[in-house]
Amino acid sequence: MESGASSGNGRHPEVMEESWFSQFRNSPNPWMARYVYGLMFLITNLLAWAVRDYGRGALTEMERLQGCKGVRDCLGAEGVLRVSLGCFTFYFIMFLSTAGTSKLHKPRELWHSGWWSAKIILWVALMMLPFLVPSAFIQLYGEIAHFGAGVFLLIQLISIISFIKWLNDCCHSGKYADRCHIHVMLLATTAYVICIMGIILMYIWYVPEPSCLLNIFFITWTLVLLQLMTSVSLHPKVDEGFLTPGLMGLYVVFLCWCAIRSEPPEDRCNQKAESATKADWLTIISFIVALIAMVIATFSTGIDSKCFQFRKDDTQAEDDVPYGYGFFHFVFATGAMYFSMLLIGWNTHHSIRKWTIDVGWTSTWVRIVNEWLAACVYLWMLVAPIIWKSRQTGEST
Repeated sequence: MESGASSGNGRHPEVMEESWFSQFRNSPNPWMARYVYGLMFLITNLLAWAVRDYGRGALTEMERLQGCKGVRDCLGAEGVLRVSLGCFTFYFIMFLSTAGTSKLHKPRELWHSGWWSAKIILWVALMMLPFLVPSAFIQLYGEIAHFGAGVFLLIQLISIISFIKWLNDCCHSGKYADRCHIHVMLLATTAYVICIMGIILMYIWYVPEPSCLLNIFFITWTLVLLQLMTSVSLHPKVDEGFLTPGLMGLYVVFLCWCAIRSEPPEDRCNQKAESATKADWLTIISFIVALIAMVIATFSTGIDSKCFQFRKDDTQAEDDVPYGYGFFHFVFATGAMYFSMLLIGWNTHHSIRKWTIDVGWTSTWVRIVNEWLAACVYLWMLVAPIIWKSRQTGEST
């Protein structure tokens, strides 16, 4: 995206010289617009968290939110879903109104990059409107949000794998091969060292006794996946080297760690989670970092539409849009469903403590399945070209 950024800046030379406030008010700029949308998404996340942890008293006074079926903390979960619904509706409207935009200075491009007063009014209205919707509809949205969050995870997974493969291809291209050889070896070695250290630490922290069979299975299977990805990548017919399996290893180890960390604090095998039940400074910092990381992940995935194009075209005209506007807003729409699932632990009737995020057995299994899916998708991207080539050879003969 760096080349795109530079070309985008070249298309707006008079705009880039102005202040950010002047750009915001007067000059439609797609590069600045994405940061404004990201900021709006962050504010929505903070609003959903505030409603969950501190808005229970206010929500109790609203008669329309009295369908909680006896669950003590479900008003907080409903509040998260209502904020999520407003955020989803806003970005889905933006998706419908900008999908297919291909040229700059067209009405839909100007709507994406400008008209901020109208869009902020629309955003605020959509944040308030879901609080007037019946509880039954919110519960239905909560069920649909499970699938939307799954779509977001799949998009994010493909984006991460595509970035890893792009980085590997750049390092092994003729232009950078000699210069990057040492850097590739150092990066791959560092990745494998961190993976092994992470697996050892997970055994130490999350397997305090031999009866913790589930955690033993999760961690051991992660080690097996790391070995499997490395073996396939080093196969003579694949020959992708150590870099991509090392970086994918970091990702699957991270997902395994997140999955075990999501186990309920009451589980005796997750002794580390006991400290998470207290709202100390470390818990608060961890929560804030997790929240910001979620927003950054949504933002970075949203501008990476090229990895989902079936036909790659590196040529770009001067008046082409710098990134896919429709895809950008679609990712944020599914991201709205994703953050609601994290804040309620993927369970619309789940009681969740303050300053916690993505806690519960449902969250654990979502992370584990995501880890296994990541390994499967990566392995398929390695072997698919070989299978496709062999089939073409067989048909030609």
